[in-house]
Amino acid sequence: MDVVSDAISAVHLGHPWSHRLRMSGSWRTRQDPYDGAGFYVVLKGHGWLLSDGGAPVSLGVGDAVLLPHGTGHVIADSPVDAAIAAETAVPFEQWLAETGQRERSDRTETEMLCGTYWLDCSRMHPLMAELPEVVHLPHRVGSHVELRAAIDLLAGELDERRPGSCIALPNLLDLLLVYMIRSWMTETSGGAWPGALGDPVTASALRAMHSNPGAPWSVDRLAAEAGVSRPTLARRFATLVGRPPMAYLTWWRVILAATLLRDTPDTLATIAGRVGYGSPYAFERELGTTPGRYRAQAADRSASVTGPRPTSRTHRQTH
Repeated sequence: MDVVSDAISAVHLGHPWSHRLRMSGSWRTRQDPYDGAGFYVVLKGHGWLLSDGGAPVSLGVGDAVLLPHGTGHVIADSPVDAAIAAETAVPFEQWLAETGQRERSDRTETEMLCGTYWLDCSRMHPLMAELPEVVHLPHRVGSHVELRAAIDLLAGELDERRPGSCIALPNLLDLLLVYMIRSWMTETSGGAWPGALGDPVTASALRAMHSNPGAPWSVDRLAAEAGVSRPTLARRFATLVGRPPMAYLTWWRVILAATLLRDTPDTLATIAGRVGYGSPYAFERELGTTPGRYRAQAADRSASVTGPRPTSRTHRQTH
């Protein structure tokens, strides 16, 4: 797998959730912080996003916004303060039911797609950690073609619930997450990981490690893969990634092992062989707990995604 795919897979839990909202009049909803990532896409009308501690963001038709760290926020028809939205509230589930049942009409001023990705934030890849609290991707003609196509497909599936939607929807939602992160990497400047993946030498070494983490890599072998000298690889990799090649490989093997403990029933010895540890007992030293205990804790985190959606408080007034 590639680095971006691995970074997402390492934290992704369960199936994402999505909803299509139709609002009119004055409306606002408060989403409290949670372990996950949320998104909004404006299909019609406009709205405002006010994240906790952040500046108001105006959202127009075609805009997409990703909150990769589950930041608390308010979505509203006007730039109100988060504290105002929390003064009077109805249950989030009630608001979703009311907006979801409202039919398309001349009075429907705003339509949005919203959704949640459940994430295991206990061991996050630095690429995911580097994402800002709010990733705003304004609509521009001709930009982010794949993202626009995914939004159109997702809107159609949510609107009509066609045969096969139970398979199509979660896969389209996962695709949307990839495209939003990819679009951010294209748009951002100065980020460590967009720079690392844009550098052919560093990207080549990362690709080799992620494609076969269990191989007996050394700096010399990785330098040969990248077609440069050992000092050149060591210098460029450490500068862009923030740690030496072998230190990153050790860290990634721990993350991969933790992911396999969470997502598979494989034995500790099998996992050790897959990720490149000579002894399965190395996990305990790196994870800070026994593999069995880590697996049990990870199972609890995974099971929690089937529970209630993140809590929100909403105030809505329609005309």
